[in-house]
Amino acid sequence: MKKRPVDIVVISDVHLGTYGCHADELFKYLKSVRPKQLILNGDIIDIWQFKKRYWPKSHMKIIKLIMEWVTKGVKVHYITGNHDEMLRKFVGLKLGKFSISNKIVLNVSGKKIWIFHGDVFDVSMQHAKWIAKLGAIGYDFLILLNRAVNYISRKMGRGRVSMSKRIKNGVKSAIKFINDFEQIAADIAIENEFDYVICGHIHQPEIKKISNSKGSVTYLNSGDWIENLTALEYYQGKWSLYHYEKDLLVRDQQVEEKEQIEVLEKGELFKSLVEEFRFLIPKIDP
Repeated sequence: MKKRPVDIVVISDVHLGTYGCHADELFKYLKSVRPKQLILNGDIIDIWQFKKRYWPKSHMKIIKLIMEWVTKGVKVHYITGNHDEMLRKFVGLKLGKFSISNKIVLNVSGKKIWIFHGDVFDVSMQHAKWIAKLGAIGYDFLILLNRAVNYISRKMGRGRVSMSKRIKNGVKSAIKFINDFEQIAADIAIENEFDYVICGHIHQPEIKKISNSKGSVTYLNSGDWIENLTALEYYQGKWSLYHYEKDLLVRDQQVEEKEQIEVLEKGELFKSLVEEFRFLIPKIDP
């Protein structure tokens, strides 16, 4: 398949290391594009959930592909989130075209773009992390249940459903949280005279203009690779939302036979990641 040229790709909330992660689908998407920059906007590796000892080889394939891009000159920004907050110890690290930060500001075509994960606006993260972690476990169980329901649904010839999306869209408090999150991000961006603000965290893909009494800003959210399977793309001066489910050409590619699940402890995982970086260092251009 011919790769699509893209100036910038933004993905977030992949949650590698969890049962809900759609690593095979993400791999097919990443193989279909040729970006100049990749922005990993938080929660790419779900370090919170590693006690479950779940690390399929398909998840490691994502890491390896991204590292290959780095060696080929693709600029990769890793912005930390709450599920991979352990990486905040390494903020400021730069290896050639690869860097780790908590937030970045880009100037693209004369426009200022503020990019960060978004967990700073989450009250449960700020004041009761154990509640947030408990919620993550419950969410992961819901995703597992959802997969079983979708398996049965496909066997019956029906379409795919997202239980978590239905719950979020039907609960007033969830809708209010999403609206508040978007407005707060926009208000701060307007105050600081940014033209765009890009977030992740809430698993709600979006591109829209948000205004207040002081001005307006374009708010973007890359969604996730758990339920929405979405990314943000910037090409030829325009931002757009990529939806995997709508990309029949990529979606209908033959998927490789399922690989055996590799069981890793958290320490083993980081050892594997370090080995990947060591493999890259001699190849990275300064």
